[in-house]
Amino acid sequence: MKRLLLLCTFVLAGCAVTRVPPPPPEAAPAAFKEDTLWRHADVHAAPVDEHWWTMFHDPALDALEAQLVVGNANLQAVAAQVASARAALAASGAALLPTLSAGLSASRGQNAVTSSVASTAQPPSNTVSLSTSVSWELDLWGRLSMARDQARATLQASADDLAAARLSAQATLAQTYFALRTAELQQALLARTVEAYERSLTLTTARYRQGVAQRSDVLQARTQLQSARAQQAEAVAQRAQAEHALAVLLGTPPSTLTVTPTAALPDAPALPPLLPGELLERRPDIAAARQRVVAAYAQIGVADAAFFPALTLSASGGWRAHGLADLTSAPHLFWSLGPGLVQSLLDGGQRRLASDQARASADQLTATYRQTVLTALQEVEDNLALADQLHREVQWQADALAAARETVGLTEAQYRAGTVSYLNVATAQATALSAENTLLSLRNRELVALDTLLKNLGGRWAVVS
Repeated sequence: MKRLLLLCTFVLAGCAVTRVPPPPPEAAPAAFKEDTLWRHADVHAAPVDEHWWTMFHDPALDALEAQLVVGNANLQAVAAQVASARAALAASGAALLPTLSAGLSASRGQNAVTSSVASTAQPPSNTVSLSTSVSWELDLWGRLSMARDQARATLQASADDLAAARLSAQATLAQTYFALRTAELQQALLARTVEAYERSLTLTTARYRQGVAQRSDVLQARTQLQSARAQQAEAVAQRAQAEHALAVLLGTPPSTLTVTPTAALPDAPALPPLLPGELLERRPDIAAARQRVVAAYAQIGVADAAFFPALTLSASGGWRAHGLADLTSAPHLFWSLGPGLVQSLLDGGQRRLASDQARASADQLTATYRQTVLTALQEVEDNLALADQLHREVQWQADALAAARETVGLTEAQYRAGTVSYLNVATAQATALSAENTLLSLRNRELVALDTLLKNLGGRWAVVS
């Protein structure tokens, strides 16, 4: 009993010597700087759900997101990394258990007996051996248990990487979907513009034939029309490319996906109040960086444990006889039992270098973790400010578009009355087209900013056991 207590004391003391605790997690600020600018939903609104994209209230987007996790090839690759890390954790746990092996061998040989008189050969004989051995390395200094802790932290980091990759893919899909719908709206806008320019060209040509318009007016009208047609073709190409990108995100060939056109962007949703603490708790890339710090500090303990001797308990036994029938006979039994203590005395400084390398790696990953936290906070602050300003810009640009459309109507009426040249009409029409294109771009950018914010707070990931 005293020996058992002494052994437990050695184990606990060894763990205390070699285990190096990681630094505490990064603390979050009390609030976001830019959060006071942004309009929020009711303060009692529910927190962002893991299906955060449903806040855009777009059934087509919901259907595409539902297909993403199943088919995306990048997510499948990261999932394979999680499976590999899980196998590594199981292997590190197995190192704490005894190992048992068994062997069976047979041989045939001949011995020569030499005497002072003559040398005679004995007849050949058969030898059969059946053996088994048990070996167990005692984890006196915590090397094996810390290797298991390192593998567990690495597995958790891989699981967090999978959650981060899933969130990134979901956000990319939503942004690509917004780009597709924006291209559809641009197509519809340019189709209306082409029709209007065709009417203007017809009117200008007729006025030219009547001698009340100049040849330059006809050329200007034709230039506007052809330019609008070129822009329309570009919008068609952009829409097709966005649809192809959606197909690849879903893990299907572009030829197999057809998204029904709607020429409509979802409305920008209001956000619930945002807290930095929630961001640090729910963002999986931060969790992954933190787990890598934990794994790095466990590796320091593993490296430091190499400075202490390794104690292994082993036992072996078996039977050896000249035939299978004699194997169970007691006289042919052999066995051995005993501990083994191994200490490296001279290694050219390899253990010290391994310890230094583990500490440098831990410092690097700690700095990476802190930078990940800062980058995440910056991303939210940036998009809070951007979403707020874009919301204002959308309203102002909508007013500008209304004014531009009214100007087009007045200028066209003046042109028919012959009080202004066609250059005034062309200028007003170009201004209206540019204003509506700008409005579509601003609405798309606002949705992208909100998509990023919702993604940051919509994370969910499982804690591995």
